[in-house]
Amino acid sequence: MTDLSDLLVYFGAFLFVIALIGIGGYVLKGILSGGSSQGGGLLRGRERRLGVVEAAAVDGRRKLILLRRDNIEHLIMTGGPVDMLIESGIDRSDGDEPESDATSTIPARAKADDTEADHSD
Repeated sequence: MTDLSDLLVYFGAFLFVIALIGIGGYVLKGILSGGSSQGGGLLRGRERRLGVVEAAAVDGRRKLILLRRDNIEHLIMTGGPVDMLIESGIDRSDGDEPESDATSTIPARAKADDTEADHSD
């Protein structure tokens, strides 16, 4: 009977050691990576410079991708016969969304017509 109790003690000790190794690895991974995909961590002393802000499917093959590099955004289209740069140098250093200005959607000619009508009185 002592052989069975010794076997259970050894098996329990083995499981305890395996659990300690797993917990230690998990904690070490969290310390070295900073605990998040955006943060630096112990081994990374700077912020991330490159990232995908947003991606949208245009059709079955093509995608629009908004990339951010050093607080400058670039809009590209991939998946077609040629990958294209749609817009470059979009500055988002403040991190805020652009303000919606209702007058900015009115074409310049329509604005000019309105101002001429106001001054004709």
